[in-house]
Amino acid sequence: MPSSLATTPLRHLDQLSGPRAWPFFGNLLQMRPARIHLDMERWSQRYGALFRVMIARTPVLVLADHDTINTVLRNRPDGFERAEITRIVSEELGGLPGVFLAEGTAWRNQRRMVMAGFAPHAIKAYFPSLVKVALRLQTRWRDAAAQGRRIDLLDDLKRYTVDIIAGLAFGTEVNTIDGGEDVIQRHLDIIMLGVARRSIAPFPYWRYFKLPRDRQLERSVAALREAIHSLIGTARQRMEAAPTRRAHPPNLLEAMIAAADEGDSGVDDIAVAGNVSTMLLAGEDTTSNSLAWLLYLLRRNPAALARAREEVRRLAPDTASFTIEQMDSLDFLDACVH
Repeated sequence: MPSSLATTPLRHLDQLSGPRAWPFFGNLLQMRPARIHLDMERWSQRYGALFRVMIARTPVLVLADHDTINTVLRNRPDGFERAEITRIVSEELGGLPGVFLAEGTAWRNQRRMVMAGFAPHAIKAYFPSLVKVALRLQTRWRDAAAQGRRIDLLDDLKRYTVDIIAGLAFGTEVNTIDGGEDVIQRHLDIIMLGVARRSIAPFPYWRYFKLPRDRQLERSVAALREAIHSLIGTARQRMEAAPTRRAHPPNLLEAMIAAADEGDSGVDDIAVAGNVSTMLLAGEDTTSNSLAWLLYLLRRNPAALARAREEVRRLAPDTASFTIEQMDSLDFLDACVH
């Protein structure tokens, strides 16, 4: 923890400053969903690295300090747990439990299984697929530049991320970059918005009556669950037909199945399904937005952009034959990402 916070005397949440809250709604009426990150940034500049906001009648601690956030993340699940409201909303919808919402022993077992999918040998097996999708995005942007056509950066990066995740998670090729459509992605968009909306709702009205959007949300959750169970069944058939896939799984789904089938894993196909959906729900939005911020900040810092470009051209000049070893050598670009 940085010295500025380490020397601060202990305080209760009620003692922290924060924006003035309204009765019943708290600070919800002061938060604009499309700009909530800017609202939080503005409040952190006024109230400091630790401040309180009210989500309806629930007090929430906001952390705006990198070192403190890292301390919290590294102290999970023993010292800190996820917000209970997210788990409640997920269970109400019949969502599949994954490592994102798990706690205690279940978290440890599932994390071990998920991390097996990100082991060095597994990433190496996925890498050619990653390059293929990246080249597809590069071609799209080169064509746009040649034609003087504007692009929607975040939309393109979301498509890129969806294509990447489909290959990593399912071992299936999806090409939304070139205008294709992924039915699962449509359901994910509905689920992400619906869960976020319910998580900050001042009153759980859907327990008493359902609006059309609530019925659509429930249909999307059911469709996603059915699709994921079908994918797991298909993956198991591939692994039974080719036993070598168990020792060298070519995608995350099969890597998780192999890890789950170990005698002491403590997880089953339900946990596998939950973590496939977790990867989809948590990976697409966060990754695409992180890449968009990276490109924006590099564009705002010409010296850093020039240094990153020089490093890539020197160490990995041919993108078509890009290797994992070349990626590991891009130290400055890696620093920019972090």
